[in-house]
Amino acid sequence: MRVSVFRREHFNAAHRLHNSNWTDEKNEQVFGKCNNPNFHGHNYELEVKVTGEISPETGYVVDMKVLSDIIKSNIIDKFDHKNLNLDTEEFENLNPTAENIAVVIYQLLREKIETSLDVKIKLYETERNYVEYPTE
Repeated sequence: MRVSVFRREHFNAAHRLHNSNWTDEKNEQVFGKCNNPNFHGHNYELEVKVTGEISPETGYVVDMKVLSDIIKSNIIDKFDHKNLNLDTEEFENLNPTAENIAVVIYQLLREKIETSLDVKIKLYETERNYVEYPTE
């Protein structure tokens, strides 16, 4: 019997969408206000979905306290109140779009969560804009 459990977290971060191979004009055209040289920020909402078999010993798919601790130490502590472009190694050479942030979060969590469990990330950049990874 496979069941999905969800954990929601929140973090605030600044970023600038920019492609250094493009002219300032093209960056402005493609990224608009998100290309502000002084950066801009979001109040990100993160939803982590973990799917797996219920353990006959614990009754859990995953211990939610353990999952919360993994998210806090690997995502929240790393990205909360940071400038993603300047303060994180993950986005040193990667444009911190919502899509790329979701993939990075997935990769960081995937290596910490038991491989028998499926993991899916949903990242809300705004109340109306969000990204899901992986899509299968």
